[in-house]
Amino acid sequence: MKPIIQLQNIMHRYDHDIVIKDVNMELIQGEIVALIGPSGSGKSTIMNIIGGLIHPTDGECYLNGTRINGKTGHVSFMPQTHSLMPWRTVIQNIELASEIKANVSESNAISLLERAGFLSIKDKYPHELSGGMKQRVSFLRALNTTHQLLLLDEPFSALDEITRNDMQVWLKSLLCESDKTVLMITHSIDEAIKMSSRILVLNEKPATIIQSIDVSDQLTVAQSAQLKAHILQLLK
Repeated sequence: MKPIIQLQNIMHRYDHDIVIKDVNMELIQGEIVALIGPSGSGKSTIMNIIGGLIHPTDGECYLNGTRINGKTGHVSFMPQTHSLMPWRTVIQNIELASEIKANVSESNAISLLERAGFLSIKDKYPHELSGGMKQRVSFLRALNTTHQLLLLDEPFSALDEITRNDMQVWLKSLLCESDKTVLMITHSIDEAIKMSSRILVLNEKPATIIQSIDVSDQLTVAQSAQLKAHILQLLK
């Protein structure tokens, strides 16, 4: 299958500080890929290069075979906080990306709310929602685009453990239905194993990808523990 995203020999430096080097990766349609590595190893830099927010010092990044070269607007981005507009209702927030593209689709927003089981809150405002519900609405907003690629930057970090575990199951089911390609940054090995179909492991900076690990949906508890131990060893 032809990759949606290709990174070829990517290197990036800030002033004289080389953060990543020799990064090569591909993202295939429908994959959920987790990027994991030590703090400061360049995970956000890689995501920003893919998102077109920064141009790499060296190497090439391609979207469907075309160089990204600083171009933005080809991805949906979900940051660590919900970033909902407080003066807009839930459905108006979900429609925001479509409005920016001058292609408002209320029926699609309603469909997303129905699939998520949240139709009853469509006319509520953010201040009326819990933190976990705000994050869910933010996810639905990110899904309400025609973009093939979704970038998630530690999307569950602000949530308590119980809400986070519930959200992981909920979001993965929606992502599998959407057939979007997902790149997710996380510091949690457990989260990477639970959410992704593949895990990319970075080493210390200047970082490169030291291993790509396929993850089965059918892992036993023992197999998950073994995989976690293996990743921990790689990170050491």
